This record gives sequence, C-alpha cells and structure tokens, in this order.
Amino acid sequence: MSFLHHAPAGQWSVACLAVDPNAAAIGRHPHLADDRRPGHVRVDLHSHTMWSGDSTTTPEELEEAVAAAALDVLCVTDHNSIRGATELAGRLPCRVVVGEELRTHAGEIIGLFLTEHVPFGVSPREAAQRIRDQGGLVYVPHPFDPLRRNLAEPALLDLVDAGLIDAIEVLNAKTALSHLNERAAAFAAEWSLAAGAGSDAHVPDALGAAYVEMPDFTDAASFLVALRQGAVVGHHFDAARQWRARIVPST
Repeated sequence: MSFLHHAPAGQWSVACLAVDPNAAAIGRHPHLADDRRPGHVRVDLHSHTMWSGDSTTTPEELEEAVAAAALDVLCVTDHNSIRGATELAGRLPCRVVVGEELRTHAGEIIGLFLTEHVPFGVSPREAAQRIRDQGGLVYVPHPFDPLRRNLAEPALLDLVDAGLIDAIEVLNAKTALSHLNERAAAFAAEWSLAAGAGSDAHVPDALGAAYVEMPDFTDAASFLVALRQGAVVGHHFDAARQWRARIVPST
C-alpha cells in the first residue's frame, strides 16, 4: 500500500508498504485477488463519503474499507464539495486525490487534483475551465447513464470539441446496464480520451468494485500519462447499505 505525504514543493513523495486485500473484500470483488503488475497502483477514480450528502460513509468506515480492498489511490469525489477529500488526505491508508463531482446545469463533471471548490450550477464549460485553471483534470463520470445524472450529450460533445476533457469514465460500478459502460469506452476510443474507472462508492463495501491498474505517478500530469497506459478492472456492484442504528457526524 502506498502512503501520501505532501512535500513542500507540492509534489508527492511516496513510501510503499505491500498489503494484500482481505478475504471479505475478495469475496465481494474477486478481481482483487489478481496479482498487481510491478510498478503499478490500483486507483479508484470515483468515490463518495459522508460529505456527499447521499452517502453516510464515515472516515473510520472508509479507512477500514480502503485497507480491506488494499487500494493504493482513492480519488475522493464528493458531490459539490472538496472538504471531505482534504480532511481525509493523510488519514487514509492510501494516497488521496482531492476531487469533486459537481453538478452543472447540463449534468455532472468530476474535477481531480483540485485545490479549490468549484461551485454548483455553473455551465459545463465554466466548470471545466475552473478545474483546468487550478491545475486539475476534467473527468466525465457515467457519461451515458441517465440514472447517474450524466452530462447531456450536446454538452459532452461541446467539451470534447473545445479540448476540455482529459478522461472519460468507461466503467462505473453502479451502472447496471453494461452497454452504457461499453458506449462510454467506445466514445473514449473515438475521441482518443483516457479511460477511467471507479466504484462510485456510496457505501464502504463498494470500494474495490472498479479501478484502473496503472503505472505509478507523482502529479496530475503524470497521472494522465499513466492513466492512458492503465488497465480497467472491475464489475457491477450496487449493494444497498444494511440498516443499523448509527450516528453520522455532521458535515
């Protein structure tokens, strides 16, 4: 497992400690048992915590789930917020990429490697430009899944034409219809966009459902290069949270 430390110059210094996923996580997501390729890391590009509003996953639960799945990098992409990601960076037993899944007037866009919150409700072009202006990457989640508040196709094409998309999510573990993920993969190939994958986890057990196994990286630029060399791994997983009495801290 890799641990993230923020160096003074803003680069990442990485110390590696090999950890294997546990039996329970492998039972949920059998591909976790596959051997890692040397020099590669497992990166979930899309996940949620209690800061999202529609997820109740606490930091403690996230710590346990990340350790169980032995993920190397987690992109924390809460809805319209980067607060959870910034608070969790350095706390989780993996490296954290600060992200945000923000809703534009035409659907959702994810910004990765953010330093500032991007406001809710702006246009797709403004959202993408605000992400780029802070050195971030523009990642389009579940582009053709209408149940996931996908980005409307005219807006998607407009961003592609403007050169404002870095990567497309070609495997969203919560997307039940496989042809929607396949359409996303075909779109990414057609437009020569990097292909990403994520659990879209709103419950802890979903972590490990989907990720990209890719060469290691040090910053946003090398992340994008490595993503293009990565392999998408995962399956559909959208299990409901089992009810139990619990207290979720206020965010």
